Amino acid sequence: MKLSGVAIGEAAKRSGVKVPTIRYYEQVGLLPAPPRTDGNRRLYEAADVRRLAFIRHARELGFEVEAIRTLLDLQDNPGQSCAVADAIARARLAEVEQRIASLQALKAELQRMAEGCRHGRVDECRVIEILADHDKCLHGHH
Repeated sequence: MKLSGVAIGEAAKRSGVKVPTIRYYEQVGLLPAPPRTDGNRRLYEAADVRRLAFIRHARELGFEVEAIRTLLDLQDNPGQSCAVADAIARARLAEVEQRIASLQALKAELQRMAEGCRHGRVDECRVIEILADHDKCLHGHH
């Protein structure tokens, strides 16, 4: 019986997922193990490449492996309610909003440090002073 599909290198090229990452996704169960040729080479079908692209896109958006596993299950069983997918997306959005707030606080603190610099001696340096004593930071959560 002749198997069809593409080799792992071609699947990587088409999906934008690196070969070692494809192997990892197989290992953790995000991607089913593909059939192998008599020479033990993996062969990926178009559906596998689409699944890899889905995983890549989800990872680019910052979803963790377990969230992706759940999203893939939802995709594989499209008759389900999308409430779980919505909840996963909303949780990720909340994480992003928290990260943005933290980065904005970090930006404000760095601006304050840089603006306080008098370009004098190190013993008068506001940057060094604030880094040496976290209590002098205006924002404790950065």
